Amino acid sequence: MELTLFIITALVALGSAIMVITRKSPIISVLFLVLTFFCLAVFYVMLGAQFIAAMQIIVYAGAIMVLFLFVLMLLNLRGDQNWEVSGPLRKWLGWIAAGGVLLVVITAIQSVTGFNTELDPAVGTVSSIGDALFNRFLLPFEIVSVMLLGAIIGVVAMVKRKPSTEDEEEGGEA
Repeated sequence: MELTLFIITALVALGSAIMVITRKSPIISVLFLVLTFFCLAVFYVMLGAQFIAAMQIIVYAGAIMVLFLFVLMLLNLRGDQNWEVSGPLRKWLGWIAAGGVLLVVITAIQSVTGFNTELDPAVGTVSSIGDALFNRFLLPFEIVSVMLLGAIIGVVAMVKRKPSTEDEEEGGEA
């Protein structure tokens, strides 16, 4: 039963991931990305990490996807995008990126060879994540929080626009 659920979920995840990169509409791509995130949450539940699965749905399928959709609506992409323009530089960058992905896959496969199939029941629980986050990885956690604060300040500074001369003449504010 568990193997059947894994195979079905893996096929749905692969299919939806392929649909993310092959659809022309960015909104449809984002919706297939949400489906991929839900499949990842199912994988986490199957591994016994229910907290991580819940965070996957809440953070990625919820908050991040709302942010993506908000950005797509702000960009207002109506016309065809000129993605097909390619030159020798883009082709070389594509081959370098493909080589990097292949290197990551080979490294992942090599690290799986000594994989322990016994699952630790404490992995993925709230207490184990809290212990890791606030004891072992406190400094990286704080560095990431400062970086996110800097990103938020940067976005607010970029979005804040100065009123144009036409707006000032009409008495309106931007």
